[in-house]
Order: sequence, then structure tokens, then C-alpha cells
Amino acid sequence: MIKPIRRIAFLCAVFVILVCTACSKQAVAQTPSSVIDVRHNPEIMKLQTVLSQLSERAQNAIPNGDPQEFISDLYRVLEADADDLLILCDKKHSIGKDYVPSDIVHLDPNPLYRLSRNNLSLRKPAFDALTEMAQAANKAGINLLVSSTYRSYDYQVIVYNRLVKLEGQEVADRESARPGTSQHQLGTVIDFGSIDDDYAETRDCKWLTANAEKYGWSLSFPDGYEQDTGYRWECWHFRYIGKEACQFQKKWFSDIQQYMLEFIYAWKNAQ
Repeated sequence: MIKPIRRIAFLCAVFVILVCTACSKQAVAQTPSSVIDVRHNPEIMKLQTVLSQLSERAQNAIPNGDPQEFISDLYRVLEADADDLLILCDKKHSIGKDYVPSDIVHLDPNPLYRLSRNNLSLRKPAFDALTEMAQAANKAGINLLVSSTYRSYDYQVIVYNRLVKLEGQEVADRESARPGTSQHQLGTVIDFGSIDDDYAETRDCKWLTANAEKYGWSLSFPDGYEQDTGYRWECWHFRYIGKEACQFQKKWFSDIQQYMLEFIYAWKNAQ
């Protein structure tokens, strides 16, 4: 869809970019029936600005399409995010040591899913979504194992420092998040199963891969995107972002959570 001006204008089937400073750099593939002059469309201008801030890989992940449709879908996602599920938390964006969710729910043993230990918890929206997803998994003959969930800042200090001691700094930074940059601190992440690569071959993981998005869960660290996410493939690590965001991510960002969250962060912070 929408590429930054310096690469390719919004070459959808419906409009042409009319930005004088970029005319010499653009090649219009089609002549539209109606032309939108972005100089009189603040939202399109903002969209251009935000997209130009993304990495080239993120830009290239966005398919050709109607920018008005994109913006409409974006607002639908933002309006649905009453629970503030779309926080960008990664190696470059720390949520700090003071971030503590106010709606944490303890996970108790139950027939819907298994627990690896008795001190697991999630934010209420993620807890409800897990219940819904686990019910669907049960109908497919699957009883999911929840192995890791919310981690406080102080707990992540322990996890990270332990890995540094065992494996060294470089490995620790590839396998674990520094305190304040872990999605687990958000309270909306679950590590399922064995928390290793072998989990990908299990029936449980294959079911999650095929169905998690239906219930608002998104794979955070897909295979082949370490340079974007900062982490190697984690087939077990799913973050609850909501059903609308999962649809938006799949439609406009090649189903890569990191790209969508980076875009939303830039959009919210654009002047």
C-alpha cells in the first residue's frame, strides 16, 4: 500500500500523490479516476510522515491498497483499544520499572488449561481471552500448557541476570529482555508449552499458530525477523493485542506484530 514519498507514492488504484518536492522521485503507475491532493488531506500527510519513520523492511511489508481504508481500519483498532493493549515495549522502548498493571488476575488450576506453576497471572483482558481460546482448544482436543505469564520488573531482573551469569551478555540479550523492556511486564503475554523450539512440532503449537489470532493473540517473535524484533524465533510466545488489532496486523503489516506496534507508536507520537 502506502510507501514513503522517497520510495514510491501511494500507488493504489484510487489516487496520486501531488507533492511538489517529491515529483522528480515518483513514478505513477496508474492514472486514477479521482485524485487526492495530500496537501489538503492532513491525515494522508501524517500517514506519509509516520511511514517514513519505519524501517525499510517494515515499509515493504505493507501491501498496496487504499490509504483511506488503511486509516479507517487504524481508527477502528485505536477506538477498540480501551484496555491499552498496544504499548510498544521492546529493546528500544522501555516501559520502566514503575509499570505495574492494575488489573492482574491470578490463574488458578482449572480444567480448561494446565499451569506450569501456581504463581502465574495475567491482566484481566488477557485472562478472559485465554479462557475463550482455551475453550476452543478443548473442543479440538487440546489442553494448553501455560508456562510463563506476567513478570514484574524485579522478577525480570532475576531472570535476565541469571541468564547473563549462565550464558554471557550476548546470549542473554538475544534470549531474554533487559528489565523494563520485556513484554511479559505488560501482563498480556503467555509462554506456552515447553518454551523451546521443539514446541513448534507439537499439536498444541500448531493449533495456536492456526487459531490464536481468532481470539486476539499474536506471535511476537516470528521466524526470520530477529533484526526487527531483537529476538530470535519464539514459537511459544504469544501476546494478547485484541481481535481487531490481529486483523489489522494481518491485513496491513504482513502479520508482523512488531511492524504494527511501531507504526501505532509513531502515529500516536506524530506532531
